[in-house]
Amino acid sequence: MSKATHYQGLIERYRDRLPVDENTPVVSLNEGDTPLIKLQNIPAIIGKSFEMYVKFDGQNPTGSFKDRGMTMAVSKAAEKGAKAIVCASTGNTSAAAAAYAARAGMTAFVLIPEGKIPMGKLAQAIAHGAVVLQIRGNFDDGMRLVKEIAGEAPVEIVNSVNPYRLQGQKTGAFEIVEALGRAPDYHCIPVGNAGNISGYWIGYSEACGQNTASCTLCDGNCPYLENPMTDTRPIMVGYQAAGAAPFMRGAPVEKPETVATAIRIGNPQSWDLAKAAVEESSGWFDEVTDQELLDTQSMLASKEGIFCEPASAVSVCGALRDLRDGKIPEGSLITCTVTGHGLKDTATAIEGRDPVQTVDADLASVKAAILKHL
Repeated sequence: MSKATHYQGLIERYRDRLPVDENTPVVSLNEGDTPLIKLQNIPAIIGKSFEMYVKFDGQNPTGSFKDRGMTMAVSKAAEKGAKAIVCASTGNTSAAAAAYAARAGMTAFVLIPEGKIPMGKLAQAIAHGAVVLQIRGNFDDGMRLVKEIAGEAPVEIVNSVNPYRLQGQKTGAFEIVEALGRAPDYHCIPVGNAGNISGYWIGYSEACGQNTASCTLCDGNCPYLENPMTDTRPIMVGYQAAGAAPFMRGAPVEKPETVATAIRIGNPQSWDLAKAAVEESSGWFDEVTDQELLDTQSMLASKEGIFCEPASAVSVCGALRDLRDGKIPEGSLITCTVTGHGLKDTATAIEGRDPVQTVDADLASVKAAILKHL
């Protein structure tokens, strides 16, 4: 009888490229290995020649890319003997922290902005047993408090200021390189707290055996550069929502507002790392409006079958606009991280629509309703 070899999560898959050893108790929900989906119908709508793949990290266990970093952060916390973790969150981090804390037998404390979290995300944190603290403030207030409380209570911070979070998130780049057999020409990604663009750049840099200023864990002398997977790195492009675009304003935004709650952040904690990633790759930051990102969310769902939350659509939205404008040249190979599943925020997805028709329970009524759309 052959030995079972089922997938066991990104730490086991990339153990030789991560800062873990035999003393690290791996806390995993078999995250990672998410699909890389080639767009089939949208390119014809855009009228440009390009190859675009969506890295759908909404297929992670708690429905967002946060699981990639959380498996590393909680595993390293467990290695230190921690009994509790804490984070500030716009929703997805709280869901991931709560789930991985439950898996590890820890207590998760999550600080969320009062009344600003979609119910799908809040339900996850509650269901996984987290202690949920709603604060009368925004994410940036919560982040400030988390950093302050870490010095006052025995809790480990698992926000992306924790360098192990970025080590987990870098594995998305490894998976893309392995799937394509090369690095893409451009990698486009939503930017909120800016940890993910930083993590991806670390991953792409390690994949081709290059150091990067985005990695603070090894002080620019990374021990994981052996055995390169590719010989190139992509141009990194980070997109923000217009109402929460501190990189475009050149300074923190005091009261960020956008329908894309996952990136409604005015003072990114990974500002310097993200800036380094963009500069080193000769990339750029840009912004999209709420209407633009909602239109793209709808197009991805209705034309490609990819249902993502509003913030996730920002990467594809910006990339398509830059293709139309010629900023990204035709013929490019582009990957876009789509960070969270659409079930995270169903209210926004159906707002302003009337998608449900009520008809009589007879053949004639059903037939008439169907034929109207054919």
